[in-house]
Amino acid sequence: METFVTFIHILACFILILVVLLQAGKGANMGAAFGGSSQTVFGSSGAGTFLGKLTATVAIVFMITSLSLAYMATKGSSSILERSSAPVTQEEPLPMTLPDTALPSEAPQAPVVPDKK
Repeated sequence: METFVTFIHILACFILILVVLLQAGKGANMGAAFGGSSQTVFGSSGAGTFLGKLTATVAIVFMITSLSLAYMATKGSSSILERSSAPVTQEEPLPMTLPDTALPSEAPQAPVVPDKK
């Protein structure tokens, strides 16, 4: 079932891309894109209405398949804490002490620079 929904989702993606790219911009003539000069490429209603309805339909299919795939992906999953069979115990933290040899006995002094006059 998940494979079928994935196939429909990918098909809807490609169709949606093609339909959006086919739509005419502002003031553009759809017939000019295919070499003609007529505005009735998709019938007497024009390209705008047909492509608008097709875009809306494919977008709805795309959204439904997206939600379906998300639901199928999370249906059988559980959190890491729920899957853990061992009880959670709190361990004592390790002491944060440095050995005496790591600390210098005296802070180094900056070198003295003579004044140039």
